[in-house]
Formats: sequence, C-alpha cells, structure tokens
Amino acid sequence: MNRTLPIAAVVVVVFILFLILVPFLIPVDRFRPTIEEKVSEALGRPVQLGGLSLSLVTGSLSAENLSIGDDPRFSTSPFLTAKSLKVGVEILPLIFSKTLHVTGITIVNPEVVLIYNSAGQWNYATLGAARKSAEAQAAQASPSSAALSVQKFTLKDGRITVGSTADQKRNAYDHLNAVARNFSATSSFPVTVTADLPLGGKFKLDGTAGPIDQTDASLTPVDAKLDITGLDLASTGFVDSRAGLGGFLDLSANLSSQNGEAETKGDAKISKALFISGGSSAGVPVTVDFDTKYNLQKGTGVLEPSTLKIGSAAAHLNGTYETTGEITVVNVKLDAKDMPARDLEAFLPALGILLPKGTSLQAGTLNADLNLAGPLSKLITTGDVGLFNGKLAGFDLGSRMSGIASLAGIKSGKDLDIQKLTTSLRMARDGLKAENFVAVVPAVGNLTGAGTVDSRNNLDFKMAATLTGVLGDVTSPVSSVGGLARKAAGGGCKSGTTVPFQIKGTTADPKFIPDVGGFAAGMFKSQLGCAAGLGASGAKDAGKAPVDAVKGLGGLFKKKQP
Repeated sequence: MNRTLPIAAVVVVVFILFLILVPFLIPVDRFRPTIEEKVSEALGRPVQLGGLSLSLVTGSLSAENLSIGDDPRFSTSPFLTAKSLKVGVEILPLIFSKTLHVTGITIVNPEVVLIYNSAGQWNYATLGAARKSAEAQAAQASPSSAALSVQKFTLKDGRITVGSTADQKRNAYDHLNAVARNFSATSSFPVTVTADLPLGGKFKLDGTAGPIDQTDASLTPVDAKLDITGLDLASTGFVDSRAGLGGFLDLSANLSSQNGEAETKGDAKISKALFISGGSSAGVPVTVDFDTKYNLQKGTGVLEPSTLKIGSAAAHLNGTYETTGEITVVNVKLDAKDMPARDLEAFLPALGILLPKGTSLQAGTLNADLNLAGPLSKLITTGDVGLFNGKLAGFDLGSRMSGIASLAGIKSGKDLDIQKLTTSLRMARDGLKAENFVAVVPAVGNLTGAGTVDSRNNLDFKMAATLTGVLGDVTSPVSSVGGLARKAAGGGCKSGTTVPFQIKGTTADPKFIPDVGGFAAGMFKSQLGCAAGLGASGAKDAGKAPVDAVKGLGGLFKKKQP
C-alpha cells in the first residue's frame, strides 16, 4: 500500500511531463498549410491561419487568428475574421503516425460581413463554389482531395454585419452562435443558429441543411424551423430605410428550400406597426397567417392566399414580389369585407390617419379593395374603401360646421352617424388623395367631393353638401340665409340645396370653411327658380333678394361686406 502511492505519484508526474513535452516534440505547425488548403478548397475562398499550437489536454490544435477572404466583386476586406480557431484532432494518430484526423472546428468571436449588390446577389453565395478549371475538377475527383468533413463545426459568440454595396450604413447582429454536426459539404447535416437582434430581439433556426450547392451557396437545401422575436423592422438592414416601415416582428414559421425554390409558411405578428412615412405606431398588433414561395435564382416570389387580422377584423392578401435589385418591389392585392370599424381605430395611425381629437369609431363595418404596388420605399396603394353604418362618437358636426349648420338646420349632437361613406384613394409617401368621395350623413344629407391628406396630416378637401332638410327652417329673420330665402321665395323651398365648403386643418383637428361665393351662386339659382311660379309680387321681392342676401351671408359667416 505504501509503495503504491509513490508509484502512482511517479506515474502522475510522468503523465504531466508527457502532456507538457509532447506538444514541443510534434511539429504541429507543419499542418497549417494543409488545413489552410483544405478549408480554402472547401470554401472557395483564401483562408489564412495564425501559428498553430497543440493541447493534449483538450485534444485540439489552436490558431490565434483566422481570416477568410470575401468575394472580390463585393470587397477586398475579409468576409470573416476571428480571434482564434480551435481544431479538434485524434491524438494517437497525430502522435504515432503524424496523421491529422479532424473531429471538430470551433471559431471563437467571428465577425462576418454580409453584403448584397444592386443585382440582389449576396457575397456569401459563392462560398463553396466549385472551381471551374480542369485541374480543380481532377483534384475533386481524387481521394486525397475529398470534401472536408468534421463531427462538429461551431461558431461561438460572433457578430454578423449586414449592408449593401450602395450604402455605407451597416446593421449588426451580436452573440451569433451556430452548431453544425457531422458537417460535410456533400451531405445534409443538422444545424442550429441563434443570434441577438438589434434592440433586444432573438433569432433561432433549427433544422437540417446541405449538401452545399457547389455553384451558389444560397441555393443550399434547408429544412428548418424559424423563430424570431422582437425584430425591429427599421433596423434589419434587409429593408430600405426610406420605406417608412416600422414595428417589432414576432415570427414562427417552417422554412423549406429545395432546388432553388424556398417556401416559408407560418404566423407573424407586428406590434407598433408603421406602414407609411409620416404615420405613427399602431396601438394594436397586426397578425398574418402567411404562405410564400420564393425562387432563389430569379429573385421572384408569390404570396399565396394569406390572412391579415387586426382584432376580429380580417382581410385577405395575395400577390407577387421581386428582389432582384437592392429594392424589393411588390404587387399585392388586399380584399376585406365587413371588417369591424371599432377594431381598426387603433391601427389607423400606422397608415397616417388620425381621428379628430376626442373621437372614436364606435360602430360600422369597413370594406376595402386595394392594390399595393411598387418598391417598398415608394409603395403606392390604390383602390376603393367604404364605411357603412358607422358612428364617430364625440364628433359634433353641428358645432364644427356652424355656418353651414345655420343654413341647413343641423342640430348639435355628441355623435356623428354615417350611413355610408365611400371613396377611391391613392396613398403614397407624400400622403393620401381621395376622389369620388361620397358620404350619406342623416344629420346633413349627401356629402360629395375630393381632396388630399399630406404626409403631415394636413387636409385640403373641396366638398359639397346636398341638404336633405327644408331650407329656411331657422328662426332668425333677415340675418339668416333661411330668412332671405323665405323672403325671396315667399316660403321655404324643399330639400336639394347644395352648399359648397372646404375642409382644412388636420385630420386630428379639421376645419370646415364655407365657400361663400359658390354658395351664393348656387343658392340664388335654386331659390329664384323656386320663386318663378309665385306671381308678380313674389317675383318683385325676389328681384331684391340678391343684394340683401349678400349682406345676410356676411352676417352668417362673420365676414364684413363692403
């Protein structure tokens, strides 16, 4: 027993000396050119390593630095750099036969730069591309140049920087971790990739990939589950910053790519959505059940019939998109029927539409038939929308249209009922243009016209109200147009009088401005015609009406007449 301890101690000391001395006896740095050559051949890019050292404890070769060149069409700077590289090896073959058997590769703190050009091509696409020369083809066919294969390939705590050749701005994704097991360029292998997204989001892809396409790495088959949480759309680097798009994306989808055709199918939610420059974040999330197919070689895709939901309101989407250049171009149709207006209210700011202060949509349904077309940075939405049986609570039309209300006999009220409102619209970065605007408002009559809402929500509408009430039902005598009309006509004419007016101000604080001159011309034409059959006495009085009426209009709209 007492002899056993000294013997064991001697064995331990010898083993420690063995671990310390053997790395110095094995010229591991001589394997560096071989490793550089193998990896360069596999990637189709120049690879450089720092000096190699051997650790028998961990069974690995280590290099202090790693650099992988970029596609020269994109940059002369490295595609990937790393502080260190560890290559796991089988120790016994290395010691006794000087044979290198790689069991794993770990790249520590890699920094990867992803760049796309005006043709929509990425700098990583040529990774692993086959060399075209006859010599390279012969080398690939020989056993000595078999494809690199390792049990485990790891990227640890890295960073990806994304940008385009046309813009110096870059977006970074930190804490990149990727693990590929039984990695080989010529077969499929399981892979897991995780990363931190800008502003705290998370990214995870888990599935299988490979074999790596020898002509274009972007065409490599993939079958994986994709999960994204908290992705800030404005900071991705994949969307043109001029598009005005914003919000935070949560996505869960299945991604399948085969023969250059990729399909992504799943659910997406956008919180604090923004869809137009100059708008503000939506107060409710938007969810989309989507299915899209994308041709990786042509850069074109199809959005299969998908469903967009805002609360209980649902719309259907389908269309096409193209990403052959730096800007994504879309052509998508949106069709919605009977969407509850109340559920849409908090979403309107994302489209640059703000309701008047203190108001809310309490009832009604919305229909829409829209087409979204063009580059995302200059997206144009056109089509028809309609609101039916709506109620804008807290909007007193009578007080806001005080001059017109005096004429039409409109009573003040805390809510505005809208039987029908339809318009054809065009929405772009510079604002919204509405044509063929028609509204049936029981408190007034029919409102028609057209106008614009600019990117700062300023209103410029020219409207006309065709009154349904009896003209002249006001009690004021000659100081009101109603009194003047009775004097001119010998009594009130029935409904049908048209009152032109303008809407200025902003969507949050609209201003209704009567068109005095336009109303006078239209009213006199209507009233004189109405009085034509009343007799000589009536005609005589009617002849005096225009002079008095102008004075009456001045009092009505508080404009002093000369």
